[in-house]
Amino acid sequence: MSINSESDIEANLQIGPTTLGMVRIYLEGQGIDLPLDFDPEEAEEIAEELRAAAAAARKMGKKAKG
Repeated sequence: MSINSESDIEANLQIGPTTLGMVRIYLEGQGIDLPLDFDPEEAEEIAEELRAAAAAARKMGKKAKG
């Protein structure tokens, strides 16, 4: 499966701080229970990548519509 492949898999995503000063991304779905811990700097890098991907997706959406 690639980043462009669609899927019917449902999952829940939670993001929050831990008591140890880490940022946890918790993914839960059918047969999946995956806690991912990042230090705050790594979490900020991930947030920047998400913002960049969202901006690129907006541009692609506008091109596809018009």
